[in-house]
Amino acid sequence: MINNRSLLIVGGLAAVAWLASNSLYVVDETERAVKLRFGEVIEENIQPGLHFKVPITQTVRTFDTRLLTLDTDPSRYLTLEQKAVIVDSYVQWQVVNPTRYYEATAGDELMASRLIQPRVDESLRNEFGRLNLQQIIAERRDDLMTGPTEDLDALMRDELGVAIRDIRVKRIDLPEDVSSAVYERMRSERERQAREWRAQGQEEAERIRANADRRRQVLLAQARARSETLRGEGDAEAAAIFSEAYGKDEEFFSFWRSLNAYRDSFAGDDNMLVLDPSSDFFQYLKSPQGEGE
Repeated sequence: MINNRSLLIVGGLAAVAWLASNSLYVVDETERAVKLRFGEVIEENIQPGLHFKVPITQTVRTFDTRLLTLDTDPSRYLTLEQKAVIVDSYVQWQVVNPTRYYEATAGDELMASRLIQPRVDESLRNEFGRLNLQQIIAERRDDLMTGPTEDLDALMRDELGVAIRDIRVKRIDLPEDVSSAVYERMRSERERQAREWRAQGQEEAERIRANADRRRQVLLAQARARSETLRGEGDAEAAAIFSEAYGKDEEFFSFWRSLNAYRDSFAGDDNMLVLDPSSDFFQYLKSPQGEGE
């Protein structure tokens, strides 16, 4: 009797445990879930927490709603002027509609990536096809991908129940033949700009040099005029001083001039003068007063 009762208790506990393990389930913070009855969705977008389901007849599928990354292979696209570019990009996407995601992909992340990749390729092909090479090089990559990201996000939300959060271009390369032509054109353009800037520099240098020469000539002319004025004023002042001094004692001034003439005339050893001894030149050698005999 006791053994039967114990078996019943153990069996009951086991049934309760089985029922609890198959009836209760937990949705994590990073997940969303859908409840199915024989494969048909009967409850959508189940939020994180502890939930209940009917064993056997009902099942639960959970999906990771964190940001996922799809790294695509480099692809070759044609620009507006039919020039090829090699684009290496990646896509960040996220499940936002668990029911639509389950219906489109059966909850298979690999299948979702396979469905997203061709859409991304098509979107990038259209975007690069409407731009020329100069625009692609000049535009910021974030701005370049704004349009494709928004368009693809709206499409993927409807088709797969996922949001395209970002499309990022890691690298844009040119095929070797295009690169050579582009680099050659860029080199020619830089050389043209260099010649233009050099010519402008030379023109500016000539202008500065001419202006400096003109200012130099003006300053020199002003300096010469000032020096001539000062020299003239000095000569006039000297002449006035000499005139005033000569007027005070004419005899002494005449004597002083004669002494200077004697000194200058007989300064060397080989000086020879042929003069009349009675000339006025020797008047002060004959008499201190300069009177002739």
